[in-house]
This record gives sequence, structure tokens and C-alpha cells, in this order.
Amino acid sequence: MTKSLPKTCLPTWDVADLPEPKPLGLRNLTGFIGPGIVMCGIQIGGGEWLFGPAITAKYGGGLMWIATVAIISQVFYNVECGRYALYTGEPVFTGFMRTRPGPGFWVSVILVLSLGAIIPGLSTNAAVLLASLYLGQPPTTDNAWLVNAIAYFCLAVVVLPVLVGGKVYNMIQIVMTIKVFVVLSFCLFIGLFFVSASGWSDVFSGFFKFGNVPVADGQGGEKIVNAFTYFAANGEFPVIELSSIALLGAFAGYAGGGGLGNATYSNFVRDKGWGMGSQVGAIASAVGGRKVTLSHIGKVFPIDADNLRKWKGWWRYILTDQFFIWMPGCFMGMALPALLSIEFAASSPMFGLNLDYSQPLIAADGIRHAEALNPSTRETLWVITLIVGLMVFLPSQMSIVDDFSRRWTDIIWSGNKRVRERFNSHQASRIYYTILTCYVIWSFISATIFLMFGNAPALMVLVIANLNNVALGFTAFHVWWVNTRMLPPELRPRWYNQIGILSCGFMYCGLATLVFFVKIVPLFTG
Repeated sequence: MTKSLPKTCLPTWDVADLPEPKPLGLRNLTGFIGPGIVMCGIQIGGGEWLFGPAITAKYGGGLMWIATVAIISQVFYNVECGRYALYTGEPVFTGFMRTRPGPGFWVSVILVLSLGAIIPGLSTNAAVLLASLYLGQPPTTDNAWLVNAIAYFCLAVVVLPVLVGGKVYNMIQIVMTIKVFVVLSFCLFIGLFFVSASGWSDVFSGFFKFGNVPVADGQGGEKIVNAFTYFAANGEFPVIELSSIALLGAFAGYAGGGGLGNATYSNFVRDKGWGMGSQVGAIASAVGGRKVTLSHIGKVFPIDADNLRKWKGWWRYILTDQFFIWMPGCFMGMALPALLSIEFAASSPMFGLNLDYSQPLIAADGIRHAEALNPSTRETLWVITLIVGLMVFLPSQMSIVDDFSRRWTDIIWSGNKRVRERFNSHQASRIYYTILTCYVIWSFISATIFLMFGNAPALMVLVIANLNNVALGFTAFHVWWVNTRMLPPELRPRWYNQIGILSCGFMYCGLATLVFFVKIVPLFTG
């Protein structure tokens, strides 16, 4: 029976029956694998290749539990974004604009929360790796001109794949599937044949060492203690060393997706055609996308017995996608690069030094200097590790370009009344590629600004990660509000889902606040 739909700040949804989901299984593998593996490919980026190894190189595996908490909290966030898209066929950003005070206000808020996405940090780190391949050794500040030139080249070429594929999503899925397979296979190969059993134990046990925190060791350094056992022994909690809080905040921010990128899961659910997404359409690519259309406003289904039965089938897609593809992929994406760091980072002459362009190279350079390996093996693995690093950074930078362009295309496509009235359903790609072009031009400007600073690659990614914490924490509360107010009672999140996404919001807002008071406020107070 169709109930009256809630009034929102955008036109009311159209109504249609929910499509019948195909059964999960090997026969429907291509129809099922999609958003989760795309998100997994996106998340194996700066955090896993930069901050994961940086944390393990400094603290061992003792702080990997932060990744556990981050990934699990983000699962609940992603699931709720998927819930909204399954019911409405809209990305959750459109859901944000349906809430008061209206689209104009939320466009401004999302613009502020998107600041982390307008810094092209990953392409700059890719340039460091390409420069290392060209030079045969890590670049120095004397090679800054080469790194900068390659960084601009990387920014230009990462957008090429999204021009083809029919739907933009199709090419993103292909690229990310290849990336996940190549990167994790390489890390697993290195882990199995070159990493000690103690290294494996250190990393994977670290995922369960809840309460481990860094404290001062009394000698100008840091050590890891467990806050709970310390309290049991001393009757008080230890004083946490906060000098590395920005690094730890970045680590938590990049463990999983991070920032508004997680909310893009709802866009992928729609473009994949899950739930009501098949009734709405997708963003067409420039080449081969003539027949692909996209409705300005989503569609919902009547709440009756048959549609609720089909809903349960689609809901299994979301749960399987997140709990059996995305979440394990995130843990592997954090653990396997960390194995390289634990085993080889200390062999690098750059280890422990705050050198320009050093961070994406520490593990690879450690392999190059590992005395336990023969010279030919060291040289071969050094080159392969750099190439795999490119497989990490370049597709992730491509996904950031797509994510930004996709997000604002959907916001403008649904939230702007003039666009709804003037643009036909097959013209969404015009907005997408206009935004993409502007984004790339701005990226050149942004890269130039950051390259004026020393150690620009590491600085860029550190800033991005902590800005993303603000975005993820804030929007977690907004997603919760949308799903508990706009969806029919039968489809709203249960209490444990609500606890999960609210915990995500409190965690990331808390981290962002801590970093702000420890790192930002002192800059202005002296």
C-alpha cells in the first residue's frame, strides 16, 4: 500500500515498483561485484601506502587497532549511504539537499567539506615514484623541477580513463578491479616470501591491540603502552604523546575510504543499477555513452509485501558487498603494505629522516638496500615496488577527480531548479565533464601552491587526511538524520546500525577537534 511521501526541499520522488534482484552467486558474479571493489580500490591509496607504513615503521603494529575501529565504523557509514540509494535511486548528497534549510545552504556546506578533495596529493606522490624510476634512485630537492613537471603530467593523464566506457562508472570499476588485484597480489607475494613470521604476527595482532597509545619514553622518544593495563597497574591512564596526533589522525582518516569519498558509495550503488538505481540511470561517459540517461529526481517504491521481499534481496547485496568485499579488502589494504614497511623500512638510509619526497619511497628504498637480498633481487624488487606504487597513487587520484566531479554533477543535476528544467536526461555528462575540466585546472594551481613548500607530497596528503576527518564525521550525522526521517519506518536503520554510524560521527569529529587544538590553535596563540 502506498503511503504519503514526506515533503522535502526538492521535488517529490516518482513512484515505481522495486526491480527483482538476481540471486547472489557465481552465475551473477559480474552483476554483483562492483561498488565494494571500486571503493576498495579507491581506499588503497595515500593512507595505506604512506601513513600505514609510516605508523608501522615508527610504532610497529601496535597501533593497527586504530584501523580496525576506523574501518568498522566506516562500514556502518557506507551501509547507510547504500540504504538511501537502494530506496530512492539517488546519491545521499541529493538526500542532504532535501533537508532544511534547503539546497542553497547544503551546497555551501558540502563545498567547505570538499576542501580536502581539491588538493592533488596522490598525483604528486606518483611523480616522486616516476622520478625515482627515471633517476634510478630517490629524488632530492635538487630534482624538484623534475618531480614538479611529472606531477603536472600525472594530473593531466589520470582523467583519460573516465572519458570512455559507456557509463563513467564502468571504467572506474575496471581500473579499480585491476588495481586491487595487482597491488594486493604483489604485497602478498612479498609478504609470503620476504617477510618474517614475526612481521606477520606484529601487523595482524596489532589489529586487536585495542587501547595501545604512544607515550613519551623519557629519553626524547616514544613508546607504546596499553592504556587499560597501565590503568590497572597504576590507577590512572597514561599521558598520551600528542606530537604525532596529525599523523595518527591521517592514519585513521585513510584507513578505509575517508572524507566525502565514503558517501560516494551511494552514487556507485545507483550507477551499478542496484535497487531503484536501475530506474534512475547513470552519468554517461564522453565516448560510448549516448544511450545512457539520468533522471533529475529519484524514484521510490510502494511499501507492500512484494516490494519488501525484493528489498531484502537487494539489502543482501549491500551487506555482502560491504562485509565480505569492502571490509576484508580494507584490512588487507592496510596490512600488506605495512608488512613491507616493518620488514624493509629500517634498511633505507631515509628511515627516520624528514627528507623531501621520502615518504612514498621508504619501503621501496629499504628493499633496494636490504643486505639479506642479493643485488639483482634488490634491484628487481625496487623497480617493481615503484611500479606498484604508481598503481596505488594514479588510479586513486583518478578516483578523486571522478568523485569530486560526480558529487557536484549530482548536486547540480538534482538541486538546481534551472538545470532540472533546461537539461534533458541524456545531458548530465555535460555538467560532469565541465566540472572535471575545471577541477583539473584548479589541481594544477593547487599543486603549484603546495610545491612551494618543502616536502610537499607528504604535507599535501597530511592536510587532505585531516580535512577528510571533518567531512566524514559531520556527514555521518547527516546520513543518520536523512535515513531516520525520510525513509519509511520499515526501511529505517535498526538501533545497532544507528549506533554504528553515530559512533563514526563522534570518532572522526573527535579526531578532527583534537588535531585542531593540538596542531592548529598553537600556531595562532604562540
